[in-house]
Amino acid sequence: MTEPDGTEIGSTDAPTWGIELTPEHPPDRVAEIAAHAESEGFDVAFSSCHYFNRDPFVALSRMAGATEEIRLGPGVVNPYECHPVKLAGQAATIDEVSDGRAVFGVGAGDRSTLSNLGIDRDRPLRRVLETFDVARDLWAGDTVTHEGTFTARDASLNLEPAEIPVYVGAQGPHMLRMSAKHADGVLINAAHPRDLEWAADQIAQGKADRPAEHGEFEALAFASVSVAADEADAREAARPPVAFIAGGAADPVVERHDVDPDAVSAVSEALEQGDLGAAFDRVTPPMIDAFCIAGTTETVAERFEAALEYVDGIVVGSPLGPDLEDAVSRASEALERAT
Repeated sequence: MTEPDGTEIGSTDAPTWGIELTPEHPPDRVAEIAAHAESEGFDVAFSSCHYFNRDPFVALSRMAGATEEIRLGPGVVNPYECHPVKLAGQAATIDEVSDGRAVFGVGAGDRSTLSNLGIDRDRPLRRVLETFDVARDLWAGDTVTHEGTFTARDASLNLEPAEIPVYVGAQGPHMLRMSAKHADGVLINAAHPRDLEWAADQIAQGKADRPAEHGEFEALAFASVSVAADEADAREAARPPVAFIAGGAADPVVERHDVDPDAVSAVSEALEQGDLGAAFDRVTPPMIDAFCIAGTTETVAERFEAALEYVDGIVVGSPLGPDLEDAVSRASEALERAT
């Protein structure tokens, strides 16, 4: 798999700098931040995908128009809210309007937010794998018939063939191993070195079974980051993403960090009831320590350096900080110090 300039993805020793932008802001505003991120040296920008925010693909189209080189993709979309064939077409459209810069971030989605829509996250590992397998065939110009966790009959895309890298959003052992065996990269839903070290072991097992024709593989920490001049401000801004991470964390992850499971359950219950304010208020300091990189530029740089012992790069995940432009610049500086 190659970059738009023809270089192999994963072929450079330089860590990848990624950023997640959340379309809680209007698309034009997100595009401004993407342009700023590109000027600060970021390699790839993901638009987060939640039903309660603006459409990620609309945001990505605006981001494409505001940038020239940075790669762009959903981060991560799930194949439950939208049919996988439709997702393949949307990703191919972003590839077209960005002149070949698209990436496809796909995962099983947040169980709590899917439950708000009455969606059962059934067979997530198989659903994700089938989604990007079918997408690759569609991007190659094939007509696809598929019967599995979803159905497609004689489906094809009225678009030029494309080669789009697939990054799987993963946290659990099976999804991590599957991504290492089949995808082009993984977005590890973790910020703490303890979690990243464990994830690296799972990825190594998957890579041991990876077919040679799949080429290089890139492991990125999709880390919630909040950075500001004042540490207290940065930690306060971290509450929303930490709530979603903690609310969806598996029991072994909670145990790994010795976080109070009752406190995690309280966050999860508030999310499932759609009470976001209560969920954010129930986030505890140990949750922020475990599930986010939050603090000043110096603190964040130290955490980035520790994370890079186990991954090929870092996606600076939402919220970034209380001031977006300042946070993007500070995150870039922290990455520069760490690398």
